[in-house]
Amino acid sequence: MSKTIIVTGRGGTGKTTFAVLAARVLPSPKLMIDADPDQCLGVMLGVDLAENGVHTVSEALYEIQEGRVDQELKAMPLAQKVEYLLNLSCLYESSEFDLLTLGVKWTRGCYCAPNDILRGLIPRIVDNYELAIFDSPAGLEHLNRRVLTEADDVFAVVDPSAKALRNVKVVQEMAGSIGIRFENLYLVANHRFPEQQLDRLNEIEGAVYLGQIAPDPAVEEADWEGRSFLDLPPDSPACLSVAGILRRAGYQPAQ
Repeated sequence: MSKTIIVTGRGGTGKTTFAVLAARVLPSPKLMIDADPDQCLGVMLGVDLAENGVHTVSEALYEIQEGRVDQELKAMPLAQKVEYLLNLSCLYESSEFDLLTLGVKWTRGCYCAPNDILRGLIPRIVDNYELAIFDSPAGLEHLNRRVLTEADDVFAVVDPSAKALRNVKVVQEMAGSIGIRFENLYLVANHRFPEQQLDRLNEIEGAVYLGQIAPDPAVEEADWEGRSFLDLPPDSPACLSVAGILRRAGYQPAQ
């Protein structure tokens, strides 16, 4: 049975870094889903979508909406078109992970029918993997598209700011209001969180604080140079700290 993780947090807290480091230390097969319009997940995984001829889901839906599909696809029912294009042109595949990028939120035309189809398709795709990791925008906004209705664990990455702590409350409220079910809400402090303030994270009702991402110059260097975080050494402080956080959540890192 597949396990689903959602990683969320306010912009700039390091949620995508946590998602990629989780992918770095957890065993395959796994599916990475980039649900953030900033689309940083692929970059940190070392994937150039355009270079590999891979489209975002939004791009594929736009092509369908505009009728820009191969002639043999035009006669297909909409559901079959969406499923075919998702598997053919939107899924980046590798030996370590597969990647699905939702892309920017579509705004032109009516996408009610494609949204309904995606809501059924994406959970089916997730079920093909032992683990799926969603990189979410702050507040789980992507779930307004109704592409996911349940998850096992939500990891909220927070920085030392009132806004980040309020974001945790937003996650809890939004999940309830749009009917998203999850088993556990875990808090992860980013590397900038002062040690003397960490106890505050144990006081947040409905969430469990698991630990802090360690400062790591190798992470900063990889980010500046555009290198994949998956190439970080096994003794990277950031990797080791994320592995410890995941163990406390019940996961078994490969390293």
